[in-house]
Amino acid sequence: MTKSGADLPMKRDDVTDLILFRRVKFGLTWAHVAEKVGQSKEWVTAACLGQMQMTKPQAEAVGALFDLPEDAVLLLQAVPCKGSLSTAIPTDPLIYRLYEVVSVYGTTMKELIHEEFGDGIMSAIDFSMDIQREADPKGDRVKVVLSGKFLPYKTF
Repeated sequence: MTKSGADLPMKRDDVTDLILFRRVKFGLTWAHVAEKVGQSKEWVTAACLGQMQMTKPQAEAVGALFDLPEDAVLLLQAVPCKGSLSTAIPTDPLIYRLYEVVSVYGTTMKELIHEEFGDGIMSAIDFSMDIQREADPKGDRVKVVLSGKFLPYKTF
């Protein structure tokens, strides 16, 4: 990438933008990309959007699918800045609704997790997610399953 004739380094956001553009241009689905990478569609999508670190073989597979430059493949292997939304309260309607779910039901989830497991947290590191479409005669539903290891607080 050049600006005024000088070479500028590619940034991780540039890689995300390039992947998003080429996914549409090449007509690829996230499920297809995930199949080529060998991980879940949820993890691969998060990695392509800059939230996960890929191994060299994973990054090379993504690079080949999206015809990415070498610098982009290297950046896919870098440790990302996770949870980097552009605003504190999301403005995208779908992301805002997930924020709203946590705002409305977060204390309920916390209370029920503590009742069942004790004082601790659900890991977002030892974690998996599954997103599925559920057919419903009243309108299809989105099913999101989050599964994180329980990590109890320790006394010391």
